[in-house]
Formats: sequence, structure tokens, C-alpha cells
Amino acid sequence: MTGILIALAGLALLGFAAWKARRARVEAGLVLDVDAFPPEWEDILDHRFAVYRRLPDELRERLHELVRDFVNEKQFEPCGGIREISEEMRVLVAAQACLLLVGRPKERLFPRLRSILMYPRAFRDRGRRMFGMEDGDDTERDIRLGESWQTGSVILSWQSVKNGALGEDDGMNVVLHEFAHQLDQADGAGDGVPALDAAGEYQDWEKIMSREYDALVDEANNPRADPLLDPYGATNPAEFFAVATETFFEMPEDLRDEHPELYGELRDYYGVDPAAWTRQRQSR
Repeated sequence: MTGILIALAGLALLGFAAWKARRARVEAGLVLDVDAFPPEWEDILDHRFAVYRRLPDELRERLHELVRDFVNEKQFEPCGGIREISEEMRVLVAAQACLLLVGRPKERLFPRLRSILMYPRAFRDRGRRMFGMEDGDDTERDIRLGESWQTGSVILSWQSVKNGALGEDDGMNVVLHEFAHQLDQADGAGDGVPALDAAGEYQDWEKIMSREYDALVDEANNPRADPLLDPYGATNPAEFFAVATETFFEMPEDLRDEHPELYGELRDYYGVDPAAWTRQRQSR
């Protein structure tokens, strides 16, 4: 009996320590503590996130739940001149990131991710992706708009977060891109092959994604080509998966028409059909 009481006391102390640590994070403004999705957050998304306006109602409700959990769990840190993290920043990042999970109810909420570092604009760091930069400009070659680390952080430019959310049909969204990397990196590999639901799915994934990646590499090396997918995806299979994810959610009908097998693989993986969202909106 004494041993059981000691064990229960230990568990109570651990629970209190965890509660106290969480309260400290809330008081420091690193995370929030909300029980429900506030109506004002829906206003933010209606005005700032173009894809949100196309979501079917059931997926919108699922997204609200995920956003609430995200801002309660993941800490945001201001960097590079940002004085504090606003609710708009948290909600807009969380909604775009969690869009990747609305059709994957068994997927954990980016389990490796601990913090999001927010810069006001493009930042200098050891990141991976550059948007619209000329290769010949050594000064700007180190300027980044976002990056994902396997060590538990995503770094984002707030200006790029806003631009990506507003533009629904350009295939460029830094949050979708970097959080696709988070899904890919969840198994520790970061190789363009996220954890699939069944072992039998890997063969088709490898066949289709490899073929599509090789085709983009060829197009990226052809000055006459005009690929739908961002040529940055030809860098390696991990970047291809991230770029394909952006295109899947932002230009779904084009991707379905030009790359039906690639679209099918992403539709099966993400558990949603964004091309149908557009048709649903147009039929209303």
C-alpha cells in the first residue's frame, strides 16, 4: 500500500510540474490556452486565407479543432524585430499548417515540432528555399522565406505567410511547403516519403513520385519548358514532395488535369480532394 501511495504522489507531482510549466509558457505568450475556436478567428481566416473559403463545412470544423490544439501546444517565438506574436499570426500559420491534416484524422499534430520562429520578412539563415531570387546575386542567395528543421522548429517570414494565404492559385505557399517537410521528417528521414497508412502503399508511391520527380528535373533543365510545378521541386525528392503539396492545395484542378497520377497519390495520402472543393463552391 505504501508503494502505491508513493507512486500516486509521484504522479501528482509530475502532473503539477507539467501544469506549472504550461502556465509559464502561457504567461510568457509562447502558447495560448483556449477551449474553443473563437468567432473572431473565423473572421481572420475568411479574410486572410483564400483556401479556407473553399473548404466544405465538415472539413472547416475539423480545421477549427486542429487550429485550437495547435496554438495551445506549439510555441511561437518572435524574431528579427517582431515584438510579439499576434493572434492573427498564430491562427494564420496554424490554419495553413493544419490544412495538411484535415483529411488525416489519425495523424498526430506534427509530433517533432516544438516551436515556430517568426521573422517579419525574408531572413538570413541556413535555410533551404528561396523565392524569386536570382542565382547570380551572392548577396541575396542566403535570404530565406521559410525552413523546416528536423530538430523541432519551423522558421517563417510573416510577410510570406500572409502572401501565401491570400494567393490561392499560384502554387506558392511557404507554410504548406515547410509543414509538408514536417510530415516528411516525422520518421526521421526527410526523403520525400512520409509515413504512409499501409505497407502496400509504398511501392505505388515510389513508382509514381519517382517518375514525376524525374520529369520535373528534365523540365527544369529545359529552357523551353513551362512546368506547372515549381522547378525548385527538382532539387531533390524531399523538395519535390513539398512543392507538389503546395500545388495540390493551391492549384488542384491544374494538377489533376496535367498530372493525374501525382494528384491521385496526394489525394489518397492527404485524404481530401481539393479540386472537388472548387466545384462545390461553384455549384452553390
